[in-house]
Amino acid sequence: MPGFQCPYCSMMSPKTNDTFRTRVPSFESDTPYVGSYYDSACELSFFYCPNCHQYTISVEGKGEKVKNLKMNIRPQSFAKQYPEYIPAAIRQDYEEACAIVDLSPKASATLSRRCLQGMIRDFWGINESNLHKAIEALKGKVPDIQWRVIDGVRKIGNIGAHMEKDINLIVDIEPSESEKLLKLIEHLLEQWYISRHEQQRLYNDIIEMDENMQSERREGER
Repeated sequence: MPGFQCPYCSMMSPKTNDTFRTRVPSFESDTPYVGSYYDSACELSFFYCPNCHQYTISVEGKGEKVKNLKMNIRPQSFAKQYPEYIPAAIRQDYEEACAIVDLSPKASATLSRRCLQGMIRDFWGINESNLHKAIEALKGKVPDIQWRVIDGVRKIGNIGAHMEKDINLIVDIEPSESEKLLKLIEHLLEQWYISRHEQQRLYNDIIEMDENMQSERREGER
């Protein structure tokens, strides 16, 4: 059974009887048919984190009348918690996009696109009027494979048609496309902001260490 990453502390834990359990209640009964489900059956999933002792709860429709139901109950989204040195507007767009990805994939995608454009503007200083032009201006500033991934997401179905127009328009979009955008946002937040911050902190630590050693050496020569 695959592991589960706690949305509260980011700890990865295996799914066992001690950490993960499901229930399938319905209007008709507390248990499903053998090998089937009642029309109103919903699967409740409970994950208990042994690290922070928080509960993660989600529900997914299994019966014919509720098969399109899928939502997070606690927390209401699985958005990762990012540090404050990432601009608040970018974090807010990302968190809202995660919160509504199942409820409204097209609205989630709109927020993700705005988040991506905000990241390109803030991190790279590219102030183009729309995301298509911003991605074109990004070419040569990032590794070719990363640029191709970003541009590839731009070209996915309706997303591609939309990204070449106004960023605030809403178009039809498949849930899988919206999820790809969120994965891209998370990847770029890690690759751009967090990696840069960790690199700068490492550089500062080494510079400080060198300065302290040089100061001690000069003191010893006196």
